[in-house]
Amino acid sequence: MKIIQIAVGPNQVPLTGYLQDITGDGGIRNIRPTIVICPGGGYRFRSERERDPVALHFLSMSYNVFILDYSVQEQAKDLNPLLEASDALIKIREHAFEWMCDPTRIAIMGFSAGGHLAASLALLHKHPLVTAKQKIVDENNKPDAAILCYPVISGGKYAHEESLDWVSGKDPALRSLLSLENQVTKDASPLFIWHTVTDESVPVENSLQLAVNLQKAKIPYELHLFESGDHGLSMCTEEVGTPHEACRQWVALASNWLNNRFAHTL
Repeated sequence: MKIIQIAVGPNQVPLTGYLQDITGDGGIRNIRPTIVICPGGGYRFRSERERDPVALHFLSMSYNVFILDYSVQEQAKDLNPLLEASDALIKIREHAFEWMCDPTRIAIMGFSAGGHLAASLALLHKHPLVTAKQKIVDENNKPDAAILCYPVISGGKYAHEESLDWVSGKDPALRSLLSLENQVTKDASPLFIWHTVTDESVPVENSLQLAVNLQKAKIPYELHLFESGDHGLSMCTEEVGTPHEACRQWVALASNWLNNRFAHTL
């Protein structure tokens, strides 16, 4: 495995890549699908249990994996995390040949506030506030798929106020833009979403409201709700301190969904 790190976005935050070894007999199989992971943390910090344990799973599936240490707290205003995620996909596609990443099979995934970031890029990659600040060519910042794990979505009744305050800088216009249930267009990326019904930190209505509008816009999506489970379950294992056998199913469900979507592009 090769580990690389580059800086992306207005704050030049780290994007760390874990690249699969190239084998002499691998041929075209050396060109890998890729996933960018955005840990959660309420845009206040970045969760440790939602980064490397997740990365190891996708590495075991022969993906190239990147972890984005996007801006948090005061640095998260002015759309900085969204611009960083956008720049991350641009950079990966620019270096696709060098890093053996298939430019047509790049996904982004996030947990909680990281899910908000992943959803932001999936929904707002063509927004004028993004394209005005970055050189976008042929939608080279658009995820080919996105996985949202108990995501922050809503800016209304079911909002996770800390996340929305940090990422909007308490600017009413940005808060409205980042109320993502209202930002679904025909240009949205396909989405996989999972949530627990008993999540007390980020209510399940965040995912439900998004799914309703994805349905209206006829965007491909898959939604899984689990009857019980706390917020922040990550991989739902003893390793990350949140064992939950039922919710653990999300890992296989999301992996199969992503593999099936990417198989259609081959």
